[in-house]
Amino acid sequence: MAVAGWQLWAFLAAVFAAATAIFAKVATDAIDPDLATLIRTAVVLVVLAALLAVGGKLNGLSAVTPKAAIFLVLSGLATGASWVCYFRALKLGDASRVAPVDKLSVVLVAVFAAVFLGERLTAGGWAGVALIAAGAILVARS
Repeated sequence: MAVAGWQLWAFLAAVFAAATAIFAKVATDAIDPDLATLIRTAVVLVVLAALLAVGGKLNGLSAVTPKAAIFLVLSGLATGASWVCYFRALKLGDASRVAPVDKLSVVLVAVFAAVFLGERLTAGGWAGVALIAAGAILVARS
Protein backbone atom coordinates (compact mmCIF):
# COMPACT_ATOMS: atom_id res chain seq x y z
CA MET A 1 0.00 0.00 0.00
CA ALA A 2 1.34 3.40 -0.95
CA VAL A 3 1.89 6.11 1.62
CA ALA A 4 -1.31 8.09 1.93
CA GLY A 5 -1.40 11.64 0.65
CA TRP A 6 -3.18 14.74 1.76
CA GLN A 7 -6.41 12.87 2.47
CA LEU A 8 -4.92 10.95 5.39
CA TRP A 9 -3.36 14.08 6.86
CA ALA A 10 -6.62 16.01 6.43
CA PHE A 11 -8.57 13.22 8.15
CA LEU A 12 -6.06 13.11 11.01
CA ALA A 13 -6.36 16.89 11.32
CA ALA A 14 -10.12 16.47 11.70
CA VAL A 15 -9.68 13.76 14.35
CA PHE A 16 -7.25 15.91 16.33
CA ALA A 17 -9.47 19.00 15.93
CA ALA A 18 -12.36 16.99 17.37
CA ALA A 19 -10.19 15.89 20.28
CA THR A 20 -9.12 19.50 20.76
CA ALA A 21 -12.73 20.59 21.15
CA ILE A 22 -13.49 17.95 23.76
CA PHE A 23 -10.26 18.49 25.74
CA ALA A 24 -10.65 22.28 25.58
CA LYS A 25 -14.26 22.14 26.74
CA VAL A 26 -13.23 20.14 29.82
CA ALA A 27 -10.36 22.56 30.51
CA THR A 28 -12.42 25.72 30.06
CA ASP A 29 -15.02 24.42 32.51
CA ALA A 30 -12.31 24.76 35.15
CA ILE A 31 -10.16 27.75 34.06
CA ASP A 32 -10.27 31.00 32.14
CA PRO A 33 -10.42 30.39 28.37
CA ASP A 34 -7.58 32.84 27.67
CA LEU A 35 -5.32 31.02 30.14
CA ALA A 36 -6.31 27.73 28.51
CA THR A 37 -5.35 29.17 25.12
CA LEU A 38 -1.97 30.28 26.46
CA ILE A 39 -1.21 26.85 27.89
CA ARG A 40 -2.31 25.13 24.68
CA THR A 41 -0.16 27.49 22.60
CA ALA A 42 2.88 26.84 24.80
CA VAL A 43 2.42 23.09 24.36
CA VAL A 44 2.16 23.48 20.58
CA LEU A 45 5.32 25.62 20.53
CA VAL A 46 7.34 23.14 22.60
CA VAL A 47 6.18 20.09 20.62
CA LEU A 48 6.83 21.69 17.22
CA ALA A 49 10.25 22.99 18.30
CA ALA A 50 11.17 19.48 19.45
CA LEU A 51 9.97 17.95 16.18
CA LEU A 52 11.99 20.45 14.15
CA ALA A 53 15.07 19.97 16.30
CA VAL A 54 14.91 16.17 16.10
CA GLY A 55 14.31 16.33 12.35
CA GLY A 56 17.17 18.78 11.80
CA LYS A 57 14.83 21.30 10.23
CA LEU A 58 15.60 24.37 12.34
CA ASN A 59 18.32 25.34 9.85
CA GLY A 60 15.51 26.06 7.36
CA LEU A 61 14.89 29.40 9.08
CA SER A 62 17.46 31.04 6.82
CA ALA A 63 15.29 30.19 3.79
CA VAL A 64 12.30 32.19 5.04
CA THR A 65 11.76 35.12 2.69
CA PRO A 66 10.43 38.49 3.89
CA LYS A 67 7.15 37.84 2.05
CA ALA A 68 6.81 34.41 3.68
CA ALA A 69 7.65 35.91 7.08
CA ILE A 70 4.95 38.59 6.74
CA PHE A 71 2.32 36.05 5.77
CA LEU A 72 3.39 33.67 8.53
CA VAL A 73 3.05 36.48 11.07
CA LEU A 74 -0.40 37.29 9.68
CA SER A 75 -1.31 33.60 9.81
CA GLY A 76 -0.06 33.39 13.39
CA LEU A 77 -2.14 36.40 14.39
CA ALA A 78 -5.20 34.89 12.73
CA THR A 79 -4.53 31.55 14.44
CA GLY A 80 -4.20 33.22 17.82
CA ALA A 81 -7.40 35.19 17.32
CA SER A 82 -9.19 32.03 16.19
CA TRP A 83 -8.01 30.08 19.22
CA VAL A 84 -8.97 32.84 21.66
CA CYS A 85 -12.45 33.09 20.13
CA TYR A 86 -12.83 29.30 20.00
CA PHE A 87 -11.90 28.77 23.63
CA ARG A 88 -14.22 31.59 24.74
CA ALA A 89 -17.05 30.05 22.70
CA LEU A 90 -16.35 26.66 24.31
CA LYS A 91 -16.46 28.25 27.76
CA LEU A 92 -19.93 29.63 26.99
CA GLY A 93 -21.47 26.96 24.78
CA ASP A 94 -21.73 23.25 24.09
CA ALA A 95 -18.80 21.73 22.22
CA SER A 96 -21.26 19.93 19.93
CA ARG A 97 -22.63 23.30 18.81
CA VAL A 98 -19.49 25.44 18.92
CA ALA A 99 -17.36 23.12 16.77
CA PRO A 100 -19.71 23.04 13.76
CA VAL A 101 -19.94 26.83 13.72
CA ASP A 102 -16.14 26.98 13.91
CA LYS A 103 -16.07 24.69 10.88
CA LEU A 104 -17.78 27.40 8.87
CA SER A 105 -14.12 28.22 8.30
CA VAL A 106 -14.31 25.53 5.59
CA VAL A 107 -16.91 27.63 3.79
CA LEU A 108 -14.91 30.81 4.25
CA VAL A 109 -11.72 29.14 3.00
CA ALA A 110 -13.51 28.13 -0.20
CA VAL A 111 -14.80 31.67 -0.72
CA PHE A 112 -11.50 33.34 0.17
CA ALA A 113 -9.54 30.90 -2.01
CA ALA A 114 -11.78 31.74 -4.96
CA VAL A 115 -11.64 35.50 -4.38
CA PHE A 116 -8.01 35.97 -3.31
CA LEU A 117 -6.16 32.99 -4.79
CA GLY A 118 -8.16 32.47 -7.98
CA GLU A 119 -8.97 28.87 -7.10
CA ARG A 120 -11.96 27.32 -8.79
CA LEU A 121 -14.48 24.84 -7.42
CA THR A 122 -16.82 22.82 -9.56
CA ALA A 123 -20.57 23.15 -9.19
CA GLY A 124 -20.44 19.98 -7.09
CA GLY A 125 -17.74 21.55 -4.94
CA TRP A 126 -19.83 24.65 -4.31
CA ALA A 127 -22.82 22.43 -3.54
CA GLY A 128 -20.69 20.65 -0.93
CA VAL A 129 -19.62 23.99 0.55
CA ALA A 130 -23.30 25.03 0.74
CA LEU A 131 -24.17 21.76 2.48
CA ILE A 132 -21.40 22.31 5.02
CA ALA A 133 -22.77 25.78 5.72
CA ALA A 134 -26.33 24.47 6.02
CA GLY A 135 -25.23 21.65 8.32
CA ALA A 136 -23.30 24.00 10.61
CA ILE A 137 -26.28 26.33 10.84
CA LEU A 138 -28.69 23.47 11.58
CA VAL A 139 -26.49 22.06 14.35
CA ALA A 140 -25.93 25.50 15.89
CA ARG A 141 -29.65 26.26 15.95
CA SER A 142 -30.75 22.94 17.41
